[in-house]
Amino acid sequence: MQGFRLGFPGLNGKTAPVTSRTPRDSRLRLVGPRTLATAPRAVAERRSQRPAPRPPEGTPAPAVLARMARTGLAPAAAIARWADATSRHGTSVRPLTGGALSDDATEQAAADLDLTPGQARTDWDTARLAGLIEVHGSTARPGWRLSAWDRDDSAVLRGWVALFDAWSLVHPAPSGLDPAAVAEVVEAVPQLLSFLQLSAGPVPVPQLLDLLDQRVTELREERCEIPHDPQPAPQSTPDSAPRSDQGPHSPTTLPPLLDWALGALADVGALTLSPGQATLTPLGSWAVWVKLEQIIVAAQSPAGNIEQSADAMLRGCARLRPNAARAEYRAWLAARPAKSAVTELLDTARGDDALVRGLAFEALRVVGAPAEPEVRAAAGETPLRPYALMWLAEHEGADPEDVHTALTRDEVTWLWVDTAAAVTDHGESGLLVRHLESAVQPTVPALLHEVRAVGHPRTVQVLVALAAAHPDPALAKAVRRAAFQVHTGGG
Repeated sequence: MQGFRLGFPGLNGKTAPVTSRTPRDSRLRLVGPRTLATAPRAVAERRSQRPAPRPPEGTPAPAVLARMARTGLAPAAAIARWADATSRHGTSVRPLTGGALSDDATEQAAADLDLTPGQARTDWDTARLAGLIEVHGSTARPGWRLSAWDRDDSAVLRGWVALFDAWSLVHPAPSGLDPAAVAEVVEAVPQLLSFLQLSAGPVPVPQLLDLLDQRVTELREERCEIPHDPQPAPQSTPDSAPRSDQGPHSPTTLPPLLDWALGALADVGALTLSPGQATLTPLGSWAVWVKLEQIIVAAQSPAGNIEQSADAMLRGCARLRPNAARAEYRAWLAARPAKSAVTELLDTARGDDALVRGLAFEALRVVGAPAEPEVRAAAGETPLRPYALMWLAEHEGADPEDVHTALTRDEVTWLWVDTAAAVTDHGESGLLVRHLESAVQPTVPALLHEVRAVGHPRTVQVLVALAAAHPDPALAKAVRRAAFQVHTGGG
């Protein structure tokens, strides 16, 4: 990086050095827009271009998988569009507490879409689980995936995976089954799905039943729910029923539980059922691979930040090299639902530490599309606006070197001060001096004037630190004067 240089044009056309006897409208020699584009990453480098892991051989291309998902979720997308159109015509769809469709809305949707009321409710619930509809209090609105449905294969596949994760909610367990046994089967199903994927073909249901029994037994042993010492035989009484088949995973309870689980997974399109056997669909096989990759990523946390809060994780990552920090972000995110992770990162970005704010948006870049709605909403908050606008510009395809063009002059100046605050708190004085190179203002007086005008809460501290760090006495004096004027409210 070029050093900072300050001067003014002399009579001979050359640049004279600044001293206490020279004018103060000195020109900044800038390094161009690239420095500003990278200013929020003052403590990090550009994102890694490491290729993503490839799915197993034989997995259809993402476009083919997305086409399958669109087909399976077409009814859910249709009712989501119906809700959007209804809202646009001035009649908001107001679901019941919990997000279910009200009776009046169900009848209206069924009539408009030529469905039965039961189909309308099912499609509505599916749309909510897939993120095509978002319920906020008593109001339903289209989810971000609906707007991207026809153009973004990644959004479609993420929606389908969200539905796949919620398979036990799509098709609730029949009444009469032991809730504890149902919970154990839900916990055991991932192993069954992994076995189905490894088999790469039809698997007999009796074999799945044996595997389910083994897995449930393991889960109970892990919780120390099975006694290891000999126990006395239970005493029977005349009015007590036989208990040989009443355990949570007894021979008579597991078959109906397995039938329910397989049926629910078939409902979401993860597998197909034929007499006596089950087979993963291409979508189901791909989703199992995605989940296994997430587990692997979550296990690869060299700095051990997975269980930390967002604030603690980001502060820990501030000491890491960029690639290692991104690995931490991925691991931390893989261990949490995307929505709650995005909310926590943005809440952390609202804090006082500008370095943490910048790092939070670096982590949000790893999240990608699922963060778009909340990042877009955050663009309405002054402290987050520059970061959010650049995030959105990059998300929409802008070159990372050009995202600064999405900002107004005031937003650029706010970002300059915020980045300087991060350097002041966590960097070296030399880095703060070099940060002047990223200013878009052509002169020091113009920079100081606009810095004072944007009203950043850290302006005084930044200017005082810059004055103390800069080796040029004249510039340091001007900066100190500006800091005093901000502090006292002077012009």
